[in-house]
Amino acid sequence: MSTPQLATFKVPAIENEPMRSYAAGSAERQGLEAALAQMQQELPFEVPCIVNGVPIKTGNLAKQPIPSDHARHLCVYHEADEATVASAIDGALAAKAEWESMPWNDRAAIFLRAAELVSGKYRYKLIAATMLGQGKNAWQAEIDAAAELTDFFRFGVKYVEELYAQQPPKNSAGAWNRIEYRALEGFVLAVSPFNFTAIGGNLPGVPAIVGNTVVWKPSPAATYSNYLVYQILAEAGVPAGVIQFVPGPPPEVVAQAISHPSFAALHFTGSTFIFKKLWKDIAANLDKYKGYPRIVGETGGKNFHVVHKSAEIRNAVLQTIRGGFEYQGQKCSALSRLYVSSSLWSSGFKDLLLSEVAKITVGPPSDFSNFMGPVIGRPAYDKITGIIQKAKDAGGEILTGGTGDDSKGYFIQPTIILTKDPESITMKEEIFGPVITVYVYDDANYEKTLELIDNTSPYALTGSIFAADRKALLTATNKLRNAAGNVYYNEKCTGAVVGQQPFGGARASGTNDKAGSISIFYRFISARSMKENFVGLEDFQYPSNLI
Repeated sequence: MSTPQLATFKVPAIENEPMRSYAAGSAERQGLEAALAQMQQELPFEVPCIVNGVPIKTGNLAKQPIPSDHARHLCVYHEADEATVASAIDGALAAKAEWESMPWNDRAAIFLRAAELVSGKYRYKLIAATMLGQGKNAWQAEIDAAAELTDFFRFGVKYVEELYAQQPPKNSAGAWNRIEYRALEGFVLAVSPFNFTAIGGNLPGVPAIVGNTVVWKPSPAATYSNYLVYQILAEAGVPAGVIQFVPGPPPEVVAQAISHPSFAALHFTGSTFIFKKLWKDIAANLDKYKGYPRIVGETGGKNFHVVHKSAEIRNAVLQTIRGGFEYQGQKCSALSRLYVSSSLWSSGFKDLLLSEVAKITVGPPSDFSNFMGPVIGRPAYDKITGIIQKAKDAGGEILTGGTGDDSKGYFIQPTIILTKDPESITMKEEIFGPVITVYVYDDANYEKTLELIDNTSPYALTGSIFAADRKALLTATNKLRNAAGNVYYNEKCTGAVVGQQPFGGARASGTNDKAGSISIFYRFISARSMKENFVGLEDFQYPSNLI
């Protein structure tokens, strides 16, 4: 592709997408309700694989159930078979040269257009698919499928513009130094999770924006919303073959991709167990590859709130409820461990917490009055209810909740467990459900409790510190420096916003490459330094050689 570069272009000013409230009687409520009604009338949808822009129907059908009504399913999708994955990889490699060579302003324009399609034309459809297929209420679907996905695309363009502008600050006389940021040599495998439609768009989007081609395997439990994202990217102008959409059985699809000699990078969000296994599998294949693959992953968390005796009770309680129970605790960043000073616990924190949790309604997301919906499926329901039972058996006190109903949907009541053992099962194991375990500590043991928080879990994703006493905030910040990649003062441990709080954690929580920032893009480029000399040598000898 040859095109003249006749100007240096600057992308439009970027702002976070305004979030809509969906208040009763509002235009957005009416629009979303209409989209939900239409989708429920038309389902189940059929989702093919998309390879080189062509729908592929393998005939190997799987279903995406509706978690709030598991007798129905949102879509049936064709699982990629070995031939389809092979074709996807070959097509991605074939598309790479032209995509990488496309002028930056044209690649940028495609993703800016995709952002407009998400925030406008397809907003309600994306939200409806996320509500029905992934069990989010209207607000949680809005901040995910509409606002965050839009932000990922817009800020992604902004960050890449800034990255490309980073050039050597010095040039010796008669020379010009430059750096170009090449796409990786090979293809990128993106493996996205069920819990955020936006992550489904960002995992293939980040490498594609900087010129890579991507084989994208979406989560089975988010297939339909992710298919809509793929269609939006295609409508925005992403060329055929640049992003290959291959739903299917994760072990088979992923194993085939990472066994290919041209595998260049993994962009992953999911469980710690699977991420560690993939890392080992990639290492075992190292001699097959042309280079050393990049491994970028965000996995689990055992996230904490620590409440100092100086904290304001009502704020800490309400932030705790949102942090632990919004989207049924199925966020990587969701609150799981709550450490409260004994003086606060007995002077109103406990009573207010239980009285506020009692107000939570649980039911289908299509009923806008429900704060909580279902957990994602049968395996999640069984795991969460099972770990609650283990906590009971170990002596944990169920202060509220602890029950579920799977007769129609996979509903679990918001559960609070009080433990006297700070290393009990629900303080250590990731649950990924609406369960908060409380440990009440003596006020005098604040610093010891911080050490406990740091050492109890292998994860280090998010955490919050509640205190009015600045010294208490600083003490916790220092002692918990490596316990969380995102830390919040007097604010819940969820809700990172693109462009405001770059997201990611270390230890067992991932590679901390900070989605929603410029940092993530460095992982999918390979820089080449270039020096051009304008004045030729007159002699090979140095002056010091002369006598």
